[in-house]
Amino acid sequence: MPWLTHPASGSSPARRRMRGGLRLLAGFLLPLAVFYGLRAAGVSPYSALLAGTAASLADSAVDLVRKRRVGPVSLYVVTLMVFSTGVSLLNGDVRFLLARGAWVTGLSGLWFLASAFTRRPLVYLLSRPLLEGRFGWPAHWDTVWIQVPRFRRVWRVTAVMWGVGLLFDCGLRVLMAYTLPVDSVPVFSAALSAITSAALIAAANIYYQVTGAARKGSGFYAGAGAGSGPRFDQPPCTR
Repeated sequence: MPWLTHPASGSSPARRRMRGGLRLLAGFLLPLAVFYGLRAAGVSPYSALLAGTAASLADSAVDLVRKRRVGPVSLYVVTLMVFSTGVSLLNGDVRFLLARGAWVTGLSGLWFLASAFTRRPLVYLLSRPLLEGRFGWPAHWDTVWIQVPRFRRVWRVTAVMWGVGLLFDCGLRVLMAYTLPVDSVPVFSAALSAITSAALIAAANIYYQVTGAARKGSGFYAGAGAGSGPRFDQPPCTR
């Protein structure tokens, strides 16, 4: 899943954002280009879908190899890759293969939901490299996590929000896979991915603004640091 990739370290923030945006765009467009290119060449829908799936998985595999480590986020990506590959090889029915994205999205939604009750929700781990100390958020999230119960609750609620949203997306994908013309499903699925991601990101950011979590000077963090406002300027702690 391209939206899971993190920008590489050691470059400027603008360059990292540009690289991340290009990878995101490539992750959406490459499988579509492979599928429709092969269909135009007369390849069967099933074979074209398998090729598009392979292209998508290869992009995620390269990213994991470059990181050379397996943390919670990498484990999540690997699980989705293995599950996606297994589903692709289960059945020769083209409609079932078209619904592959639905099953993967459903598994992703369940993972987000389950992570809401773990030590660190998945959405927290994914958001931290992008938001920690930026865009109005405080720095040293490990310290904030320990000192501010509301901070922990915000990320657990967000994990549930993403889980429910992805499960709803899964249902729409199944419906599209079994009702729309075969050749139109991939592009509609890509459009749904963009719409779902944009809607969930927008809803989460509205929630962060309403609660004050994305405003480090707000009352949300009152009492968590010294002085009149919060100061998370100590080295991060772990527990």
